[in-house]
Amino acid sequence: MIPVITVDGPTASGKGTIASRVAAQLGFHYLDSGALYRLTAYKTLKKGIDLTDEVAVAEVAATLAPHFEGTTIMLDGEDVTQKIRAEEVGLAASKVAALMSVRKVLTDVQKNARRAPGLVADGRDMGSVIFPDAELKVFLTATAAARAQRRFNQLKEKGIIANIDTLTRDLEQRDRRDTERAVSPLLPAKDAKILDSSNMTIEETVAQVLQWYQERCR
Repeated sequence: MIPVITVDGPTASGKGTIASRVAAQLGFHYLDSGALYRLTAYKTLKKGIDLTDEVAVAEVAATLAPHFEGTTIMLDGEDVTQKIRAEEVGLAASKVAALMSVRKVLTDVQKNARRAPGLVADGRDMGSVIFPDAELKVFLTATAAARAQRRFNQLKEKGIIANIDTLTRDLEQRDRRDTERAVSPLLPAKDAKILDSSNMTIEETVAQVLQWYQERCR
């Protein structure tokens, strides 16, 4: 069985950074499942399709043909790496992810990412739905205030002006929508390790995940 480590958690919890670094340390493949939903949301917005039109959004998801080149994400010949990280796209992706038809389309794509020597997958339901037999399941969380501060710092580094109160409010609303949705709500898998990184550095968080994995492999 090809080993899988799942890192689930709310928006801006740092799961992408942690999962990619853990994958690099272990020499495993890395799956950013959230990118698939962001790509679907980006293309849906670009086409002017109503986000509540489930059939139309599912068709967009079914025809996605992204190319992952290292950290660069190409879609229809366009570098969308930064564009899909825009706040507008993130909010749309949360709405898209609540559509059952879209989730069904993208589930197979995610499951097929399991390749030797191993996979580290981050998302919202990697451990509970996509890879229930994962070797290690981590639910990475942090307070809304801590996550808003991290997002604020990231935007500031890019020269983007943001309001931290607005960021906090947006994250709280997104958390509520993600945890209360009918399809795959954001909840830790029953056997997941809960990791609150509010007061931890990236290095400390990565080290904890690696320690848990090594303990599982003994």
